[in-house]
Amino acid sequence: MQIPPELKFSKDHEWAERAADQIRIGITDYAQDALGDVVFVDLPTVGTSVSAGATIGEVESTKSVSEIYAPVAGTVVEVNAALSSSPELVNEDPYGAGWICVIQLDDEGTYDVLLDAAAYGDLTNQ
Repeated sequence: MQIPPELKFSKDHEWAERAADQIRIGITDYAQDALGDVVFVDLPTVGTSVSAGATIGEVESTKSVSEIYAPVAGTVVEVNAALSSSPELVNEDPYGAGWICVIQLDDEGTYDVLLDAAAYGDLTNQ
């Protein structure tokens, strides 16, 4: 399993990549592997205000349906529209082309409490 050292992680298996006050998020390699083949992604709506830990969408696979949680508090400013026609990108490139959305950070504290790569590795026994 890949755990990129430059990212932060939630205990719910979302990753967060910061660029100034915008946080790009997706589900981790560990999560996509556990889900199996992703067949549908329910994306959040641009403009939606979210709290850290709130459900913002779903990932449906051949095995199950799993909720996507916002790792930070803020406003959804962009979604990965490519996932509508190519949900398999979540499996193929979870930290790249398979990203879910971008959140404009409203609460710095919600980003600061995310796990670093070592702590996420401990959580997933990697």
